[in-house]
Amino acid sequence: MSAAPDMAAPNIASLEAKVAGSSFYAAMKLMPPAERAGMFAIYAFCRAVDDIADDGEGSRADRKKQLDAWRADIDALYAGGDAGQAAFLAEAVRRFGLERADFIDMIDGMQMDADGDIVAPTLAELDLYCDRVASSVGRLSVKVFGMDREPGIALARSLGQALQLTNILRDLDEDAAIGRLYLPREALERAGVPVTTPAAVIAHPNIDAAAREVAALARAHYHDADALMRKRPKGRLTAPRMMEAVYSEILRRTERQGWAAPRTRVSLSKPRKIWLALRSALGG
Repeated sequence: MSAAPDMAAPNIASLEAKVAGSSFYAAMKLMPPAERAGMFAIYAFCRAVDDIADDGEGSRADRKKQLDAWRADIDALYAGGDAGQAAFLAEAVRRFGLERADFIDMIDGMQMDADGDIVAPTLAELDLYCDRVASSVGRLSVKVFGMDREPGIALARSLGQALQLTNILRDLDEDAAIGRLYLPREALERAGVPVTTPAAVIAHPNIDAAAREVAALARAHYHDADALMRKRPKGRLTAPRMMEAVYSEILRRTERQGWAAPRTRVSLSKPRKIWLALRSALGG
């Protein structure tokens, strides 16, 4: 029996409509139908578990219960039982050989947010968090892209870390507003920023120095991902190239603006995102 019979599976058609016009959607539309369906299934799963961690509703115990239900349904899917809300993943798992561990890693990453607000993690803790919430998605995705295991895992790590660090650097104010701060403790200490509340930390005059250290780490990961893709490993690399192009541009603009308060959240227009994505797909 499913662990969560009262929970509805994600509506993939609805999610596809919501992301129409985004760089993600542009990348997916260039993929063959089976691969595109596989990627939207992965995306739907990620959105479902992310919403549990971030919706701000219900107690932490309630959110843990919902994430545990997803774990049970993923386990049932791989055991050949009633997968409940995870049943929509069955075709992608079968066709592309998606690994159970990567779905569980994603859920574990969301559990880190649901268990307690993350504030100034160590570099090791931040690395683990990024691996779970971002690189795990990459490990699922490179299977759909048809990459061999070794280069696929390497690309998933580098690009996943780069994208997540970019999001962290862009969303300092939004995260602090809900009591979270993902900048690593070591970078804050080197910049002379006391670790107190997220709001106080991001208002500190030395916050720019700490953020730039994290930006350098993100750029190193983008460099590694780009170097790997330039070797032209087996597989469809259009989607990761597009995501790298868009998010590295967001990082560049955020660096140019800096992190001293008051900040403005950097965003790209839809036409700009699509232009960057298509240019990268065409090798520009």
